[in-house]
Amino acid sequence: MKDESQVNNPLHGKTLEMIVQFLVDYYGWEQLGINLKMNCFINNPSMKSSLKFLRRTPWARKKVEDLYLYLID
Repeated sequence: MKDESQVNNPLHGKTLEMIVQFLVDYYGWEQLGINLKMNCFINNPSMKSSLKFLRRTPWARKKVEDLYLYLID
């Protein structure tokens, strides 16, 4: 049975890693750091360190998700 509350949620089924990978593929680490102004994308960026930071920092995760939603719209 489908979860009806998630039908119109574009983030449903997307992992944070998938979202970050999409943004890195689209912008690259450097431009992503410039756009979002987060050290996890500027200073020696890696998927592992960025995900660790974003999972612990709700405001940063929201900025990443909002950028993703803007691009897929």
